[in-house]
Amino acid sequence: MVLHGAEGTTQIPLVSGSSWKLGRGSENDIPLSDKCASRNHAMFQIVGDNNYFLIDLGSRNGSFVNGRRVMIPVSLKNGDRIILGETEIDFYCPETTTASEVRELSPSDDTNAIATAMLHRRQLITVLVIDIRDFTKLTQQMDEHLLSEAIGTWFRRAGEIIDRYGSWVDKYIGDAVMTVWIHHTEKASDTVTTQEMLKVYRALFELYKMSNQLNQEFDLPFPLRVGAGINTGYAMVGQMGTSDHPDYTALGDTVNAAFRLESSTKQLGLDVAIGSATYTHTPYAAVLLPLKQYSVNLKGYSSPTITYAGKFEQLGEYILKLGE
Repeated sequence: MVLHGAEGTTQIPLVSGSSWKLGRGSENDIPLSDKCASRNHAMFQIVGDNNYFLIDLGSRNGSFVNGRRVMIPVSLKNGDRIILGETEIDFYCPETTTASEVRELSPSDDTNAIATAMLHRRQLITVLVIDIRDFTKLTQQMDEHLLSEAIGTWFRRAGEIIDRYGSWVDKYIGDAVMTVWIHHTEKASDTVTTQEMLKVYRALFELYKMSNQLNQEFDLPFPLRVGAGINTGYAMVGQMGTSDHPDYTALGDTVNAAFRLESSTKQLGLDVAIGSATYTHTPYAAVLLPLKQYSVNLKGYSSPTITYAGKFEQLGEYILKLGE
């Protein structure tokens, strides 16, 4: 990125790490000498292989890409012009190496690239997809500046919660985020520990509480609500990017089903739906987890799918009962 600020023009490579916060505060990765910038204004994040996003963190004056205000995470393209407060930024991203080009490299050309291409494994994972409900209605009924601040705050806090529970934002999909927990199990049992599953449920419950808290902080036309889908199963998990970006992404039916389960909550009129494998790996689920079993038709699946669904408050009851 090339930053044009009050102190001149600075070229800053986004190559060390996976996210970079920008703002007026000195604690940011890239501090801005800009009185119009918020203390924590925005964040660049790399997801997968050279897929960069700009995320507004609830700034007062907004973040703009090519003249359009950012309300949800925006995927950046080479040559994009970004404005944060009075600071202008030119974003440049070199073309990524294709799979065929990686295969043609010799060890002396680029050892990291070859290692990255080979770092794919089949692993047991749990996928969480959480979506902001009725986002289109919000955009129609809210002032653009207030909406940007509220939704930017939601994404910033969501990232902080997910990070605190040992995962990362794998994908931004419009007004939703996907996150993954990789389970390092013993092959003989393939069981997920109580602590690992509780991280998923506690993260989701905190995301729900955080969303409710925003209703107290912002003057919204109607309460902000979220819905979620959780699925557990095997997927191909690979390191996407070089060793400087040790982020992973997951591909396969386990991931696709998590998105479909989240969509099913709208049909059921409930908050959260979990897959049958997630239910199986959930400690004392039959006794302590007060979710009901449903048979749902998921888009793209030929036969009905069993899910366990309910309200966020019921999830909170389960966490409280387990008391670990």
